[in-house]
Amino acid sequence: MDIKVLGTGCANCKATVALIEQVALAKGVPITLGKVEELRDIMGYGVMSTPGVVIDGKVVHAGGVPSREKVDKWLAAGGG
Repeated sequence: MDIKVLGTGCANCKATVALIEQVALAKGVPITLGKVEELRDIMGYGVMSTPGVVIDGKVVHAGGVPSREKVDKWLAAGGG
C-alpha cells in the first residue's frame, strides 16, 4: 500500500505521518509512506487544505489530522 501525506511540514502534517505509521505498525500492515511537501505537487492532487492523504494514487482525506478510526479503516480496507 502506497501512502503519501501532502503538507508543507506543519505540526498537523507531522502528526498525520506519525499516526499512520503507528496504526500500520500496530496492525502489521506493510506500507510505503512518503511525504509530498511542494505546494505545486500538493495542488496537483487537487488538495487545497493540508494535511492531505493519498492512498494508492487516490485522495482519501484533506484538511486536518484524520482520526485513528479513519486510518484504521483505510488500512483494513486496503485503501480509500
